[in-house]
Amino acid sequence: MNLRLIGISAGVLIILSLPLAGAIAGPDFAGPDDGKGGGLFSTLGLSDSPHSPDSKGSAPRKPAGSPAAAGSRQPGPVEQPRTDSTCGPEVSSPHGVEAQTCVLVAEGRTWGRSYYRNTSGRALDAVLTVMGPAGRTVQILCAVGPGDEPGLCETPREESAGTPDSYSAVAEFAVPDDEGQLLLRSGSNSPVPGDG
Repeated sequence: MNLRLIGISAGVLIILSLPLAGAIAGPDFAGPDDGKGGGLFSTLGLSDSPHSPDSKGSAPRKPAGSPAAAGSRQPGPVEQPRTDSTCGPEVSSPHGVEAQTCVLVAEGRTWGRSYYRNTSGRALDAVLTVMGPAGRTVQILCAVGPGDEPGLCETPREESAGTPDSYSAVAEFAVPDDEGQLLLRSGSNSPVPGDG
């Protein structure tokens, strides 16, 4: 009787394992030699047309359990919006401050950004100002810690008014005390040092 029970159990296990074996084996990625209408691209739903002449009138096969088999497609990477920039030259001071300031434009918005490095050995304040058409001005104060690591100061993004060349940005780096000694000024439209 035990032998009979073992035989039935083995038969049931074999029957139940067939779908699992098919799923593990996966789809057949071998397709026509010309690479059209079959193979990996068709299986993943990437062929030009599911009813191309090479597919012999049948829709491409989809792997079982994949999102493509459920009728939805995986989204591709999100395309980043193009950002245009107008930057002044990199400038440095004998006090150990380096900076470059830019005006950036993307998706109908304009803002200012200043890249800096502060090796002066002390904390500084940076005031970044963006000036636009019709007297529009945006200003922000950034704390600039000492160190060799680069950092950035950036104004909020405002709705653009006018052309990108009607904007300019200036960053001023100063000692944060009563006197506010100015160590460096960096502008988006500053001339390159040595340009007349």
